[in-house]
Formats: sequence, structure tokens, C-alpha cells
Amino acid sequence: MASASICDRLPVDSTISRWTYDVFLNFRGEDTRRGFTDHLYAALDRFSVYTFKDDEELRKGDYFPIQLLEAIEGSKISIVIISKTYASSSWCLEELVKILECKEMLNQVVLPIFYHVDPSQVRKQTGGFGDAFTQHGERFGADRICAWKAALTKIAGFIGWHLKEVGDRSESEYINEIVEVVQQEVNHTYLNVAKHPVGIDDRVSKIHALLQSGAKDEVRIIGIYGMGGVGKTTLAKAIFNKIYRMFQGSSFLADVRSKGLDRLQEKLLCETLKTKKFEVDNVHRGTSLVKKRLGLKKVLIVVDDVNHISQLEALVGERNWFGPGSVIIITTRDVHLLNCLGMDEKYEVERLSSCESLQVFSLHAFRNPVPLEAYAKLSNMIVSYAGGLPLALTVLGSHFCGRKSIQEWQDDFEKLRRIPHEDILKILKISYDALDDDSQRIFLDIACFFTDGYFDSEEIVRILNGCGFFAQSGVRTLIDRCLLKEDLCMHDLIRDMGREIVRQESVMQPEKRSRLFLHDEVLDVLVNNKVKRSFVLDLLYMPLLRRRSAP
Repeated sequence: MASASICDRLPVDSTISRWTYDVFLNFRGEDTRRGFTDHLYAALDRFSVYTFKDDEELRKGDYFPIQLLEAIEGSKISIVIISKTYASSSWCLEELVKILECKEMLNQVVLPIFYHVDPSQVRKQTGGFGDAFTQHGERFGADRICAWKAALTKIAGFIGWHLKEVGDRSESEYINEIVEVVQQEVNHTYLNVAKHPVGIDDRVSKIHALLQSGAKDEVRIIGIYGMGGVGKTTLAKAIFNKIYRMFQGSSFLADVRSKGLDRLQEKLLCETLKTKKFEVDNVHRGTSLVKKRLGLKKVLIVVDDVNHISQLEALVGERNWFGPGSVIIITTRDVHLLNCLGMDEKYEVERLSSCESLQVFSLHAFRNPVPLEAYAKLSNMIVSYAGGLPLALTVLGSHFCGRKSIQEWQDDFEKLRRIPHEDILKILKISYDALDDDSQRIFLDIACFFTDGYFDSEEIVRILNGCGFFAQSGVRTLIDRCLLKEDLCMHDLIRDMGREIVRQESVMQPEKRSRLFLHDEVLDVLVNNKVKRSFVLDLLYMPLLRRRSAP
């Protein structure tokens, strides 16, 4: 039974990616050491799987050796070989209790092998297993006996391999199958989440709760949305790392916005079906293949950074494309796309709190979660400017890391307030570039003229309508794209991105820009008669004039 379902286990935490050993072997030496276990160990070794096989020397004395505890805790996978006299060994049973604890606490993979024993005997502790506990009762207390029995009952319910004394398959075939499953697990590469994933656990827990809120066998579709740089992809990666082993196949389709649909379909099929090559001639054939090949599979698919409905239609168009229990996660800046597909749940990614923001910034700027005392005030100002965006905090922290004096920090911060950092601007501007012309003009007007709180939302819409825009439609688009809030407030970095777009229209000659909003530039244009006064008034005071003239 070689399939992903063999890994019967809890979700794995995104932070666990390194182990001391690949595999810990739990077995009864008298039954299998010189046969099946040695052959399995040799096969694992041939494929460079780093395996711990306990030495009999460790088992001398009355106390459970610390080396065994550490080896179990440090192993990514535990293979439990339950043979006829397994339960007669208190050491095997004690290891098993520890293994199951590690599965619960550390999300370790546990693979049971029932070697010439029936799993029902293990579950009910009958036959030789019952005899073993009769003997243990004379030496060990009731609490230990109870813990061992509970461990055997639990492991008997796991999906594993049952090697019968008389069967139609050889031991070498089973060993090859086991090694294949182990290799898939060991060779899996975790998605890199973030260098400093501050605050990620709480957000992952909220998404995980949404995933578990539906019926066990239904296909769940969850949308994660928010403005650029808020951490949608980071959150999706952490969720993927946590739950991917619960599925028969999984695929993380990154940066969908910039890739061809036929190539994405190929990647989806290859990863979920665990094959190296899958040719898709065109998108229509790819869509048919996805429906045909994945309809009975329980799969996990993340479609990251969606910006057009055609991407969803080609990759995850209908629930019946996927088997019962499948989970589809979509990240986007455009909540309207999620509404089109009919989400089970939508989650707007929260910005980091002030405390979390300062920690992220400090880790990048000072390599410490707390800023140096001399830089504390400036750090708090920069953190406030970043407005809880992980991207901005990471970029700014790395930017200031190389600055050696407070004066350098002050000078750079003043510059960044006028001209946003290029790396931040590039990410934020993606949302602006996806707008149509009218929506872009409305966005720039709001960014340049309406972010000081002087106008309420109704006045802003009325003024923009007076300028010839279909303001209600344009504003709704900006809200859907996470460029505006419902009250038409705008994040400071989004505002600065809009103003920088206007500045780039003519860096050296402000009078050639479409809008003027900085006092010193307006004054320079007026004093030096660079354009007609009426034109400057139209550029600068148009919103106010419109407001006064509106009925």
C-alpha cells in the first residue's frame, strides 16, 4: 500500500524542517534484528536515509536511556515493527509511548509494520500480547501497563503494512515499498515561509479553523486576500507546510499571475499525481485532464496571486473536479474574484500589530527582536510608517541594517517618506498596474488629494463624479483590489506609491505632472510662472473647488 495516505499523522508545523535522523526503527530484536529489520535498515542506508537502529548496549540497566529519548525526538519518521513477541519487551513499549507523544507534540511521521501478527491482536491485546501483559503486571505498575495498552491500541489503528507469514508478496517487495514512501517523506522540501515568521502561528491557526469548519468529505475552497505586501503568500506557504501530508497529492502554484496556464496545469498534474512529466498541449486539454485525473483524489492545491477569473477556471474551476476532502486555497489582491468562484470562507490577512511590527523590523535591522536603545525612537517612527506590512518592515529593516549612525538613519528616513523604497514600490504597484484607466485616475486623485481626512467618503465620491468619473464603480474596484478601505481610507504606503507614480511623470519639472500636491513644488511653479496660475489651481485645488460648487 504505497500511497501518501500511508502517512497517517497530524498536520506538520511550518517551522519544523530539520531533524537529527531521518528514521527511528522501533522493533523487537529477538524477532527481526537478524532478518527483516536488518534488511530494511540496509535498504534505507543504500538510499542515504539516515536511520537510527538502537544498539542492544543501550538497553542494559534499569533506566530508559536518554540517548533513545533524544533519538526518537530527533527523528522525522518512526517505523514501528510489531512482531509476535513485541509486547514482551518493556523497552519496545516504552519507545512506542514516546513515539506517539512525538507524533502529537512534534508531528512526527509514524509508519507501523505488522510483522506476522494480526492488527486486531495488537488492538485488543489478545493471544501473545495478552500473555505478555500478564507477565508485565508482576513487575510494573498499573499506570505503565495502562499507557502501554493504550499505545498499542492506538498504533493498531494507523494505516500501515501487514506482512503475513503466508502471502503473495515477498519481504523484499514490502521493503522496496516502505523505502519508497520514506524517500518521498524525507526528500520533501518545505516551502520557505519567512526568515522571521513573526505572528504567523496565530494567523495559520485561524485559517486552519476555517478549513476544519466544514464536513469531513466536502471539497473546501478558502480565499486569502489583502493588499500587496501584507503576507498572503507567506501565510499560504505556512498552511501548505502544515497540512499537505493529510492529502493524497498536493501542489503549490506560486505567482500564477505571471505564468502560462498550460504550464501551470502541467505543474499541478505532475505534483498531485507524483509524476515527473505530464504534457499539456493547450489549456482546454489541460482543464479536461485536471477534471479527469483528480476527480477521485483528495488533494491540496494552493493557487497563489490570482488576478484573473480565467486562471481559476483553468485550474480549480469546479468543486467536482476534485475528490472528497480536497482543499483549495486561493490568494489574491482582488476579493471580487473570490466572490465569483463561491468561496466557503474568505480571510482578509491582518496587518501586524505594533509589537509584532517592531519585532520584525528589529530582527532585520539589528538581528535582535528589540531595537538598540539609541535607535528606539527612530525605529518606532519607521515601524509606524510601515503600517504593519511585513514586506515593508522586512525591506526597511534590511535597508537600515547597514546604516551606522543615527544621522544616517534620519536622513534616509526623510528621503523614504518622500520617495518610497524601490522594492516596496514594485510590489505595491502591481495592484495599480492592473486597474483600467478611469480607476487609475480615481486612485491617483484620492492618493494625492483626499487622504488628509478633510473629506468624508460621500463628499469624495460626489467630487469625483463631478469630475466626469463613474466614481461609485471606480471606488468599488479600488476597495475590491485592497487599495482602499470601505471608508475610503488609504494605507500610507499605498498613498505614497500613488504620489510617486505622479512624481515619476516628470521628476525634474513638477509643472509637467498631472497633479501637484506638495506645498514647496506648488510655490515654485507659481512664483516662477512656470505654468498658468489657473492650471496650477486646477491641479492642486480642483477637489476643493468642486466641493464648493457642488449642490
